[in-house]
Amino acid sequence: MSRINDPINRRAFFKQTGGGIAILFTLGAPGAEAQRRSGPEYPEDFNAYLRIGADGCVSCYTGKIEMGQGIITSLAQMLAEELDVRLDAVDMVMGDTFLCPYDSGTTGSRSTKYFGPPLRRAAAEAKKILHHLAAERLDAPVEDLVAREGVISVKDDNGRSISYGRLARGARIERHIKEVAPKHYSEHTLSGRAVFRTDSHAKVTGKAQFTGDVRVPGMLYARVLRPPAHGASLKSVDLGRAREVPGVIVVHEDDLIAVLHELPDMADRALTEIKAGYDIPKREPRNDTVFTHLENSVPEQRIVSQNGEVGAAKAGSSKIIRSTFYNHYVAHAPMETHTVLVDVRDDEVCVWSATQTPFRVQSLVAETLDVPVETVHVETPFLGGGFGGKKTGRLISDAARLAKITSRPVQIEWRRGEEFFYDTFRPAAVIKAESGLDESGRIVCWEFAHLFSGTRSSEPIYDIPHFRVTSQGGGWGGDSVHPFATGAWRGPGSNTNVFAMESQTDKMAEAAGMDPLSFRLANLSDERMIRALKAAADRFGRTFTRAPSGKGYGIACTNYLNTYVVSMAEVKVNGETGTVTVERIVCAHDMGEIINPQGAVIQIEGGLIMGLGYCLAEEIKFQGGAILDENFDTYEIPRFSWVPRIEVELIENPELAPQGCGEPAITTMGAVLANAVYDSVGARLYTLPMTPARIKSALRTG
Repeated sequence: MSRINDPINRRAFFKQTGGGIAILFTLGAPGAEAQRRSGPEYPEDFNAYLRIGADGCVSCYTGKIEMGQGIITSLAQMLAEELDVRLDAVDMVMGDTFLCPYDSGTTGSRSTKYFGPPLRRAAAEAKKILHHLAAERLDAPVEDLVAREGVISVKDDNGRSISYGRLARGARIERHIKEVAPKHYSEHTLSGRAVFRTDSHAKVTGKAQFTGDVRVPGMLYARVLRPPAHGASLKSVDLGRAREVPGVIVVHEDDLIAVLHELPDMADRALTEIKAGYDIPKREPRNDTVFTHLENSVPEQRIVSQNGEVGAAKAGSSKIIRSTFYNHYVAHAPMETHTVLVDVRDDEVCVWSATQTPFRVQSLVAETLDVPVETVHVETPFLGGGFGGKKTGRLISDAARLAKITSRPVQIEWRRGEEFFYDTFRPAAVIKAESGLDESGRIVCWEFAHLFSGTRSSEPIYDIPHFRVTSQGGGWGGDSVHPFATGAWRGPGSNTNVFAMESQTDKMAEAAGMDPLSFRLANLSDERMIRALKAAADRFGRTFTRAPSGKGYGIACTNYLNTYVVSMAEVKVNGETGTVTVERIVCAHDMGEIINPQGAVIQIEGGLIMGLGYCLAEEIKFQGGAILDENFDTYEIPRFSWVPRIEVELIENPELAPQGCGEPAITTMGAVLANAVYDSVGARLYTLPMTPARIKSALRTG
């Protein structure tokens, strides 16, 4: 349990932070209960604190973390807007398990969507308290007071004013959030305005601290021996030559074999001196046989959604279109590999971790060391990318064990080969599609079977009277059919599902004798999606004709957890080499109210660029449990030279509360590029990534 989730520790918190005015609040949004601890041991489960100190500084204590998605700025904007303070007066304290209440983790583009609204209400509650305090101090009615930049004044009498800091000085006021109405969006002056990210200066100047930058006295760098393949068992080990490296500490305890040194390169050297033999079981599949393996291993089917009579609709369809789509395993490949530093002290365990889930790390360290969870202090510096892959990782328990064994602080930073080996890959998946058209070109039936892709973004977005969507094998984790661990990957499930659904939509448009834009508009009634399609088309400024037209234009759209995305792309395909050059991408986003337009554009651009990788190159190569990719020489991620002209169209929709922005854009990339490739050269790609070899093969087979 977090140390400030009980009254005694909250008192300690106020003592540590100097008192002030604090508002305690929970997420309180649909689905938020799943993100909270419950039970008698957690009687008051608060997801965050808002505190106004005697210096006038406004602090937000949250278990959310900053990994490049920009919530350190957008959440601060929402708070500053509601409290009427300057943005630079807000301090975001994130991912510190001693200062911040419990949070299940930063995932799924949920931070602004679920955390932002209650944060606004908490700020409104704080401002109400401040106004009542000021009314007493200024001897004026509350309704005669106005607030600006952290100062409350009497209307038409600026001489009678008092700062938030003076009101909080000497105070210890603790309130739970009440239903105080926040400002209407029409009153906003800071929220909705494009601002530079508050962490940008530290990051571009190199001052930002990541976990690998943390140093503590006496620290050792550890390198842990890893097996050559998943499922391999250690048969023999010779540590003699490793022990000869000057200054090295060699640890062999049960399944943990590690070398530690005060210098990282010496630890690397010692690791190379270990001679180990393994029994490696012969396992299937390989990356070139994985889809047959998956289709032969699917568990029981379950219905995700259905309507009407699909069988009868198929029988009455004018045309039936059948397809099967495939996606390979994809790595998270963050620039910052998993890193952790553990320091076991007399009264507490200090942990610095590159993680999206600091409280999960706290529990894991406590369990590993058999210590009370409240004695484990996890701090989360900036992360160099997570994308769903930095939850815990076995290096957490390894570092904790080594710190206890050596009685010294231990840092483990995975090398790129370890990052690939221990990654939880986006699962390989198969999707089988069958859809029907009537004589007028309307979609009348739709049946999709999703094998191991999960269900997110799997339901049809078009007006289809008869449909059935099924799922087999879940989305990730827990499926023993995979030869290694799988997990959430930016836009989990949706990348795979939207690729299949929107590729199938283009095939139907061609079968109906229509261009892909007109076909979509003819089969839609959702006004938000229609508006997004038209906005993207206006920005794209090109005329779509029935594919393949030779122009190289593509369209894909989706509803990603209530964020509407429409992407349009222009590509050129070299028929001799099979290479694809993406020349231009237009992406329209309806994410409800936009908090920081600049931050939103950056996130969308980043998602589109990252999407180039899983569409055109990224594929984990493996043989049974052996991961054949060790670095970026064989596993290719997007390069600067790949980046096309990108235009983002933000659709104003302030009546809708803020929705997600970090993940949605990437989910349309597979389909928009596959559709553009088909429009360019008439070769339909059913497998991602669309490598040059696969494109040349598709060209040969037509």
